[in-house]
Amino acid sequence: MHILIIEDDLAIAANLYDFLESRGHTADAAVNGVAGLHLAVTQRFDAILLDLGLPGMNGMTLCRKLRQESQIDTPILMLTARDTLEDKLAGFEQGADDYLIKPFALKEVEARLLAMHKRYVGKVANRTLEFDKLSFDPKTLSIRFENKNVKLPPKCIRLLALMMSEPGKVFSREELELEAWEDVQETSGTLRSHMHILRRALTKAGGYDPIETVHGLGYCLTSRAQISDRT
Repeated sequence: MHILIIEDDLAIAANLYDFLESRGHTADAAVNGVAGLHLAVTQRFDAILLDLGLPGMNGMTLCRKLRQESQIDTPILMLTARDTLEDKLAGFEQGADDYLIKPFALKEVEARLLAMHKRYVGKVANRTLEFDKLSFDPKTLSIRFENKNVKLPPKCIRLLALMMSEPGKVFSREELELEAWEDVQETSGTLRSHMHILRRALTKAGGYDPIETVHGLGYCLTSRAQISDRT
């Protein structure tokens, strides 16, 4: 997992960072609420560890801003010395997914992060993805573009679903191949041929190609407005 640690106690933050990295995760850290909010909004994380007593902006306010203003649904585990029922309920009301009282065991932190991430992935996997005039229902595998049904082979569906999970992000050849084939292909021709099928089907249905080739990097999903701006 890629985890954001928002904690102003440097010793605690360092312990969390070192432990999570040793367990194979990657982590970023912020020591105040403003910096934490900026990282959470501008980067993608699988989970957030959030202290409540932060300088600049407390954890409750930060959590509320992430949920209500930024519409970010990344799982949040609150870390705090406040142990009353009222404190816990307040945390959940602001959008926290779980609550852990200090002092805590590092192994329990990881276990709770993994459990939150597992629930989140299951929820996202069944959520209809929408971007611009494009929609994908993972339950029925149905795709609609500009109000027209699009028929695609399974590998192309996987490629499209991955790009729709983060519109605007440039996905590398390796990321796309791992998603579709669960392994990196020997040549780039396999991916190119499937991307050609995908783009041709979308263009036929919608009248334009929403997939952009970023030379030397990969592919990304682009809105019609962005295409018009460049032309």
